[in-house]
Amino acid sequence: MKLARPKIFYFVLFSIQTFAQKSPILHSSLVFPLQEKHVHASSLVVLPNEDNLIVWFEGSGERTSDDVKLMGARLAKGQDKWSEPFLMADTPNIPDCNPVMFLNTKNQLFLVWIAVQANRWEQSILRFRTSSNYLNPGPPIWEWQDNILLKPDESFAKEVEKKLKELPASDNGWAGYAAKYDDMIIEASKDPAKRSFGWMTRIKPMVFKNGKIILPLYSDGFNMSLMAISENDGKTWRAGSPLVGRGPIQPALGKKKNGNLMALLRDSGDEPSRVQKSESIDGGETWSVATKTKLPNTASVELLTFQDGRWIFVGNDIDDGRYKLSLYVSKDEGETWEHSLYLENDSTKKMSFSYPSLLQAPNGNILVSYSYHLAKDSKSINVVEIDPGLLK
Repeated sequence: MKLARPKIFYFVLFSIQTFAQKSPILHSSLVFPLQEKHVHASSLVVLPNEDNLIVWFEGSGERTSDDVKLMGARLAKGQDKWSEPFLMADTPNIPDCNPVMFLNTKNQLFLVWIAVQANRWEQSILRFRTSSNYLNPGPPIWEWQDNILLKPDESFAKEVEKKLKELPASDNGWAGYAAKYDDMIIEASKDPAKRSFGWMTRIKPMVFKNGKIILPLYSDGFNMSLMAISENDGKTWRAGSPLVGRGPIQPALGKKKNGNLMALLRDSGDEPSRVQKSESIDGGETWSVATKTKLPNTASVELLTFQDGRWIFVGNDIDDGRYKLSLYVSKDEGETWEHSLYLENDSTKKMSFSYPSLLQAPNGNILVSYSYHLAKDSKSINVVEIDPGLLK
């Protein structure tokens, strides 16, 4: 006769199996020790020799602090400690913010960022540097620097008005005798100067094998997004049509199997705050009006189209801060998402983790860098390596 095992046996067995499961996080390291200076908005790239190169902005504040500059560090292949930080770019007496790094199809390294003129986000100028000599220790040797100047034409205003009218009517934006918010944006879009300046970087571009690059941009002035498009590996740039909605900013791009592009966007619009999404059926030239998904969102979005077909999303999936940073997985190209992992989850709700940079390393693992703020005087950039095979 087989004796019945007590329930406690099954509880212990379940507990052992649960704790025996390996964490997807293989390694986590601060790029530099916690410090008082404000450090934010990192961007990570894996170089052809498999060194990791990272950049962030650093200073006494953000757009209102003229000492803000771009700093970087290198993690040599096979090492577990980042180099001492080094200077990547500094526009004298003007804040330099929101750097983005990437390699074009010729393995030329690009660093794109904003110089914040007049200490106003909406007056920002896009700047870039390039290098083909970046494999030695220390910073890349920059061979070229220039501005990216975009000139959206009159079709910009027409697209803004058309898309805003596709959205349900909203009374948000009324303030006493002030005009509706939508009407104010439509009017501003008719100004050639306003639509030509203030476009800002935040998230890596999509680089195609034929040399086309789609660089996601956004505007705090218009509270919407735009793609800068290059057809020649970044030699020249032009403005695509605006990605319109109520507060869709900082787009992260994914490519579907049918060739359509999807943008997931930070929500800077009306309540409730949710990740927004938009789709392009013409290679990023035009975009559907942005609409809200079900994912909560306060500060960050980032997206990776994984080599096995899964999509990986990292963001602040809460309504009241940046104290949680979560990773989600989608098996249906962003139609539905399943929570998989907390990168950070502060029960005190006082810490801040945001602005992730997400990529797939040559060994297949996922790398995520993000702003790591424990207190006003304790800040760094953290980098996490994740085994995608262990994600739920």
